Formats: sequence, structure tokens, C-alpha cells
Amino acid sequence: MTENLKRINKFLSEVGYCSRREADKLIEAGRVTINGEIPEMGTKITPTDEVHVDGKLIENTKQDFVYLAFNKPVGIVCTTDTRVEKDNIIDFINYPKRIFPIGRLDKPSEGLILLTDDGDIVNKILRASNNHEKEYIVTVDKQISQTFIKHMSEGIYLEDLDRTTKKCEVKRLDSNTFSIILTQGLNRQIRRMCEYLNYEVQTLKRVRIMNISLDVPVGEYRELTKEEFRELNALLASSTKIYQEQKRK
Repeated sequence: MTENLKRINKFLSEVGYCSRREADKLIEAGRVTINGEIPEMGTKITPTDEVHVDGKLIENTKQDFVYLAFNKPVGIVCTTDTRVEKDNIIDFINYPKRIFPIGRLDKPSEGLILLTDDGDIVNKILRASNNHEKEYIVTVDKQISQTFIKHMSEGIYLEDLDRTTKKCEVKRLDSNTFSIILTQGLNRQIRRMCEYLNYEVQTLKRVRIMNISLDVPVGEYRELTKEEFRELNALLASSTKIYQEQKRK
């Protein structure tokens, strides 16, 4: 019987309701019930248990998973909580199946974000977040100097986190525009790095996540190709291995 038991956050992830991280937040908020009772974090369920979120029965009716590449406009918020944010990504896309964003992109930023109903791939990407590349094009309020490029590339000390950002690849594109490739996902990282050097970000666009490049107009989305998905899984397998090796050290 024990092999049929499954943690509630994993169940909500596998049926495509949300990621495990989001499920934990729902459980903490008391919005999840099992057979009418509010569970503790880490509670396991059997196939016969009834799970509700906000009073709605959650059933495993999944067929094929959805994987989307979306060009998020400025002003759209990367949240699945449609009760809180009017300009949320879910209502904006209005996809016929329930999907959720993988990670986030700040409200003032635009560009590529992936969405899916596959909770497992969300967990793999978030776990490997310090090992995969994300590329951005950024414009700032004044001319970019070589000193700016050097400091950004070598890492910036963020006082409130008491840590220095990882070394990264930075390239000047014109007087006020640069590209930057991060393998780190700190909150508002690029904006805070620029602020440290007395530059203000004017526009910030994400143009690539790992092997997926931005190639659709603002506000539109497309499905990932089979080739993209195969390569993504291969990169994730490699990143997960690196992550596990780092944890063992």
C-alpha cells in the first residue's frame, strides 16, 4: 500500500494544477483539503483520497502536457493567483488548459518565459536554476563604459544578500545597450547590479532560456518543438547531475 502513497504537493504537480512550490504555498494558506480536512505539509494521499483546492475537486484527467514559449509584455505579472493580480499572465494568455509559468519575469520586464502544465519539468528547471543560461538584452540610461562591462562580468556585491553575483558574460551592443548571460536567478538581479554601478535600467528583455530562443511577437506564444523539448531535457539531465554533485561536496 505504501508505494501508492504520494505527497500532496507532488500530486498537485503531476496532475498539472501547479508546481510543487506553489502547492506548498496553497497548503500553508489552508486552501487545500484532503477528504474535507486541511492537511499538514508533507501529508501523503492514496488514489482514493479526494483533494480539493478552494473547494474545487482536483482530478487527474491529464493527457498530453503543454509546453509554451511566451513573449511576456511589460506590465504583465507572472502569477497564477488570478484573484490578486488583474494583469496576471494566466488571464492574459487565456489558454484553454490550466498552465503555470516556470519561474518568473519582473512586471517591468518583457521577453521569454516558459509555461506548462507539467509540474515535474518545473521542478527540474527550478532545481537546476544555477546551472542553466538565461540571456537578456538591456538598455540603460547612460553610455556604457568598459569599467561597467568589467564589473558586471566579474560580479557585483549585493549588500542586502551579503553575496557577490556569479561571473557572467556581458557584451556591449551599442552606446546604451548590452547583452548579459546569467546562470543565476536572484530577484531583480540585473536591475540591482546596474543600480550598484549608478546605472538605471530603461528596458530589459529576456531573449533566451537555455536552448529556447525568443522568436514570437510581444504578447504571443507558441508550443515548443519536439527538437527543442528533447534538447531541453538533455540539458536538464546534465544540470541536475551537476546540482547533485555540488550538494555532495
